[in-house]
Amino acid sequence: MVKGTQSEQIITILEKIPQRSRNKVKEVTMDMAANMIKATRRCFSNAVRVVDRFHVQKLAYDAVQESRIKYRWEALDVESKLIEDARRNKQSYQPEIFSNGDTLKQLLARSRYLLFKHRSKWTLSQKERADLLFPRYPDLLKAYELAIRLGNIFTICKSRQIAFKRLAIWYNDVEDAGIDAFKTVARSVHQHYESILNFFDNRSTNASAESFNAKVKAFGLPLEE
Repeated sequence: MVKGTQSEQIITILEKIPQRSRNKVKEVTMDMAANMIKATRRCFSNAVRVVDRFHVQKLAYDAVQESRIKYRWEALDVESKLIEDARRNKQSYQPEIFSNGDTLKQLLARSRYLLFKHRSKWTLSQKERADLLFPRYPDLLKAYELAIRLGNIFTICKSRQIAFKRLAIWYNDVEDAGIDAFKTVARSVHQHYESILNFFDNRSTNASAESFNAKVKAFGLPLEE
């Protein structure tokens, strides 16, 4: 494990591996960071670069959360103004309470986790919350469905040809949706689509390595220079 993320640091460590051994590496799974691409090109010239599916999906889920947070700030701003108006008029402010007991700002805050999950895995309370959330914020529903559909491409598609077609349709739907955060995701997918499609050849992922890395960070273990 290498401490730091600068490409030259990574290259220095990897070049300690004999060239002959590095030439035998056929595939490298990675994220879309430029430093990792540079290190892989330099050190594993014969390897196919594969963008890990979970990094692509994370971009999409982050875009969904960005939309949710934007609406929550708007709700907080509106509530603050209503509270000020009530005080000015010497009245008490009573926020709208939904059927599940949430106020609007609570609804947006507590919807965080359901937006990471497929609707088939929602709990009853999450389903009830979604039924209240999406009619009020239809663009948030669009964002959620775009993220789920992107994940389904990696789960369902068995060949790169089918995946390519599905990604192209998804890309067009992002353009039609007009959600700024997803336009950024779509640009990233477009820029790295060949490495993303390489996943469908062997369905390789570095999820286990990412999990181990997270555990090391959680325990605060020192990393080797």
